[in-house]
Amino acid sequence: MKVYHTPDIRNFAIVGHAGSGKTILAESMLFQAGVVNRLGSIEAGTTVSDYHVSEQEHKISVHASLLHLEWQDRKFNLIDTPGYLDFISEGLGALRVGDFALTCVHANHGIGVGTEQVWSYASDFHIPKILVVTAFDKEHTDFDGLLAALRDRFGKQVLPMTVPVNPGPGFNRVLDVMRNEFFDYEPGTRETPRESPASGEWKESVSELHRELIEYVAESDPKLMETFFEKEGLSEEEMRAGLHTAIQNETFIPLFCVSAQTNVGVSRLMDFIAKYGSSPLDRKRVPAFTPSGEETTVGLDQAQPVVYIFKTLSEAHVGDLSFFRVYSGVVKPGMDLLNATRNTNERLGQIFVLNGRNREAAPQLEAGDIGAAVKLRDTHTGNTLCDHKKPARLPEVIYPKPSIHGALQAAKGDEEKIANGLATLHEEDPTFLYRVDPEIRQTVISGQGELHMKVICERLKRRFNVEIQLVEPRVPFRETIRGRGEAKYRHKKQSGGAGQFAEVWMRVEPGPRGAGVDFKHSLVGQNVDRVFVPSVEKGVRTASEEGVIAGYRMTDLKVDFYDGKMHPVDSKDIAFQIAGLHAFKEACLAARPCLLEPIILVTVRVPEDCLGDVMGDISSRRGRILGMESEHGFQIIRAHIPQKELYHYSTTLRSLTGGRGLHSEELHQYEEMPRDLEEKVIAQAKQEREHAHA
Repeated sequence: MKVYHTPDIRNFAIVGHAGSGKTILAESMLFQAGVVNRLGSIEAGTTVSDYHVSEQEHKISVHASLLHLEWQDRKFNLIDTPGYLDFISEGLGALRVGDFALTCVHANHGIGVGTEQVWSYASDFHIPKILVVTAFDKEHTDFDGLLAALRDRFGKQVLPMTVPVNPGPGFNRVLDVMRNEFFDYEPGTRETPRESPASGEWKESVSELHRELIEYVAESDPKLMETFFEKEGLSEEEMRAGLHTAIQNETFIPLFCVSAQTNVGVSRLMDFIAKYGSSPLDRKRVPAFTPSGEETTVGLDQAQPVVYIFKTLSEAHVGDLSFFRVYSGVVKPGMDLLNATRNTNERLGQIFVLNGRNREAAPQLEAGDIGAAVKLRDTHTGNTLCDHKKPARLPEVIYPKPSIHGALQAAKGDEEKIANGLATLHEEDPTFLYRVDPEIRQTVISGQGELHMKVICERLKRRFNVEIQLVEPRVPFRETIRGRGEAKYRHKKQSGGAGQFAEVWMRVEPGPRGAGVDFKHSLVGQNVDRVFVPSVEKGVRTASEEGVIAGYRMTDLKVDFYDGKMHPVDSKDIAFQIAGLHAFKEACLAARPCLLEPIILVTVRVPEDCLGDVMGDISSRRGRILGMESEHGFQIIRAHIPQKELYHYSTTLRSLTGGRGLHSEELHQYEEMPRDLEEKVIAQAKQEREHAHA
């Protein structure tokens, strides 16, 4: 395999909304470069990047696929990412290691919420963008309208580098702004397009765009700006020399028009990337941390290797792989490195470059390159590997919190397989979380959306051979008291030999919210030996976990063990535990017990035209709106909504907003439930207990 040097590498993530043409654009690039001999099809499941079973079943990208090709002596490391925000972790990992974002927009569908989201993430990673409008071979495309929308959303500096001349079925001609020429393609082939000078009305249009391009390039560099005013323009050589800097500064954002499905316009896009696209040299130094946590940097010119793991994959047909980017030095198979994140040693096994499921062994990878290693022993997504003598840790990606939750029901005996499966799936996808919740006694899984959860469950069943169902998680209600109560409980047991005796006198009263169970004793005299106080407290803690009216944990109350009685022979630890448990329950039942429900702080981002529907839905969920603010044509709503009303909220929100609404959840506090709902929960809990004992 050819070894590529840092200046000749182009790393980019292909991102955009679902259905914007990312996968077929990647396929077209591979076809154009001769990596594949025919264009694959998403419908037929024959594209290089969508090779997983779940992708072929759903006809969508689920995983980020690492691809590579050579074009004009440059190595392109392109990462095809999913468009659905359910799988945003894949896009975030790709943007983290990319040097620019190739952002796709469908000519018919326009800007989607996924487009805006990944654009924002690319800005957070401080990498430039190139826009690609795909599918100009489809009917009813409107280039001028779409260009206006893109400029309105992403800035007036969006500038077409190619313009579709005959959009629609039969599309084969683009107007090239840099060359002032027509390019005529043979659709479906990789033949070199025919070039001819722009003529007629197109000549004037392209001249105007060419002038705009020169002005943007001049703006990117003070020296070029000075030359521009002196000469009243720039020469072609001066313009081209400044083009790369203009892209890095985002003085202008290049836009290309293509039909990836027929391979029209793709070669000019690839030419542009090879000549003017970002390379690792554009970020010669990246932020890092020393072992003590101090800020530092890692430079491309550093001899010692620094490697960032941006994805982990464990699939039967490809094996266990760790995807990485080299930020400095050279990496080779067999190297011993330090995992600076976990402070463990790691040895690199075989190193590969990938095209989807196809892998090719690499003798080494230089700084700036991307590859994969056979899965590492104790290294995970987000970890940094480096030289032992010069340790450094690169910042990890911050992933969005889950927005949808479900509980797993499984057959007995599958617990170990499920636990291993959940751990593996979380390793591959950090936005998928799981936990065994002792409070509600369920395994709860959490993800980014309904589709995300569906795919996770399918993979769990298929890969780990388990039978599971996803059900609504129980709400972790709590129990508390509204008033004061007290009880005296005597435990007495005699069954031959030593008996059991304990008497506990106890008072309870409400405590502040979030205080838990505050246990104290105010014993005086010698009625009860102080050695039994921990025994009573243990009984109280056990009872508080069991609850008194519906089986939920007790909280926010004060307990006072103020007196009692003991027997010189029969009093022992277990006796006072039992007496403490029952005294606590009886005292609480006398103190007007009630249920508390968790209230969630929900932050919702919705388009302004959907505001009324979303606010109405929040009100129907017993939500209280706290405030709103505007942001780039969207409204940010903050509200308190009971957790009981939030099951599948993300699905409803997407339905109400055409997929453009997003939300996040965070526990705010517990509040008393309305009486009518409380009665239903208590009745249901009673019914479940009776069913369990039947």
